[in-house]
Amino acid sequence: MQQILSIADQAGPILQAARKAVGLSQTELARCLGLSQSRLSAMELEPASIRLDQLLTLCSALQLELLVQTKAPAPQLHAVNEKTPW
Repeated sequence: MQQILSIADQAGPILQAARKAVGLSQTELARCLGLSQSRLSAMELEPASIRLDQLLTLCSALQLELLVQTKAPAPQLHAVNEKTPW
């Protein structure tokens, strides 16, 4: 799986999909991480509440890695010439 994460809210569905892909319930994963099921649920529903160390631990448990790279440049828009036909 390769996903681009631009905002915190995108992390929840990614983590949930990864958890399901490895066949773990929230309860099972939470137990492995020493968390309550309700805390893991909150992390999936409100990923902005996850600290970086928690995210890295979660990624490791789900066989994921976090890659930080330079963002690809946005395509440049050219000014529209008034004589350009539509």
